[in-house]
Amino acid sequence: MDFLQKRLSRLLTVKSLVTLMLTLVFAFLALRGAIDQDFMTIYAVIISFYFGTQSPEVKEENKS
Repeated sequence: MDFLQKRLSRLLTVKSLVTLMLTLVFAFLALRGAIDQDFMTIYAVIISFYFGTQSPEVKEENKS
């Protein structure tokens, strides 16, 4: 139960919410066929930042 609460609290961080919202917008634009190159660049940077900063946190959790 504690694990579930910890995962849910991480999902509600600003970084996660922005990433989820941006992914929803990406999916909507992809379905419409209206993805702009500028949006693709911004999306790629934000997604790589999100997963890049998440990776050290996961490694740190595994140590404890």
